[in-house]
Amino acid sequence: MLRYLTAGESHGKGLLAIIEGIPSNLSLSKEDIDKELKRRQRGYGRGGRMKIEKDKAEVLSGVRFGKTLGGPIGLLIENKDWGKWKDVLTSPRPGHADLAGEIKYNFDDLRNVLERASARETATRVAVGAICKKFLKEFNIDFYSRVIQIGPIADKRKWHPEKDFSSIEKSPLRCLKKGVEKRMKLLIDKAKKEGDSLGGIFEVVALNLPIGLGSYIQSDLRLDGRLAQALMSVPGIKGVEIGSGFASASKFGSDVQDEIFYQKEKKFYRKTNRAGGLEGGMTNGEPLILRAAMKPISTLRKPLHSVDLISKKSTLASKERADVCAVPAAAVIGEAVVTFEIAKVFREKFGGDSLKEIKRNYESYQKYVREK
Repeated sequence: MLRYLTAGESHGKGLLAIIEGIPSNLSLSKEDIDKELKRRQRGYGRGGRMKIEKDKAEVLSGVRFGKTLGGPIGLLIENKDWGKWKDVLTSPRPGHADLAGEIKYNFDDLRNVLERASARETATRVAVGAICKKFLKEFNIDFYSRVIQIGPIADKRKWHPEKDFSSIEKSPLRCLKKGVEKRMKLLIDKAKKEGDSLGGIFEVVALNLPIGLGSYIQSDLRLDGRLAQALMSVPGIKGVEIGSGFASASKFGSDVQDEIFYQKEKKFYRKTNRAGGLEGGMTNGEPLILRAAMKPISTLRKPLHSVDLISKKSTLASKERADVCAVPAAAVIGEAVVTFEIAKVFREKFGGDSLKEIKRNYESYQKYVREK
């Protein structure tokens, strides 16, 4: 019911997205999308490209007089920096798609690979996520993200997304603890000076999800798998955990499972949320908690050893304009891809062609849940 396609290259004329399955009569403005695009471009450690591009979306179809029509929504994000389109590259960069892509598609110019493999494509996914976020807000479902680690420096402070999010949005590293943020910035400065890069870990949280999104019936319907795939598809992401994730592996089952209680006023509830809001591939009514680990950016100002495609002689990898650290941006992108997957399973469960019809179906289901 809900799907999207993207097109475009990093230094091509622009990026395109088509999203299909958004119901009719949803209020949607260009500003709703541009706000999320702006969030993606912020962050301490970003490269010079962000000073050139001021991402804004042009809505080409699917919206009239500020309301969605129920048909495909077409989006265009223009690239200002597309002068590199003519540059030929023959020295593959370790950690990128360059070499495998060149062999797979039979190119003699790495530019043909890196232009599409570039993380620049994620601007379209953030735009798609912005539309999905606007849709799910109609059902009081909210999404938040924050950075919890840059390199070895971690911000382990517990947070309350609704309360702390404004502070996180003001932080250049999307970090909650100011003292930790200062240490992270110094580490990024050090990496920049040395021509190196840094990765880290970010967290995405979704609140007010209904019970029963996703399914245990088939493996490809399990929401945990779909969310993991969505996050892993973001360039640079190398690990995903849900809830207590990897920490659970070192504990006894009695210390990991979330016990179930019942009160007439609360109905079924839990005192802990180590499962991260997912059990058996379905939402269980608790907050959804996801974390993703991003490797350091592969393009380095101090390039690594490589081999020239044409001469086969030893050389240094190609240098492109790149970030030193993009974890804050990755957190916003993670938010977007998670939002899309939640919107997709939401549409699968509640159906409907118009916003009014979906709300009717949703309220009927919520009434059923409240009566359990």
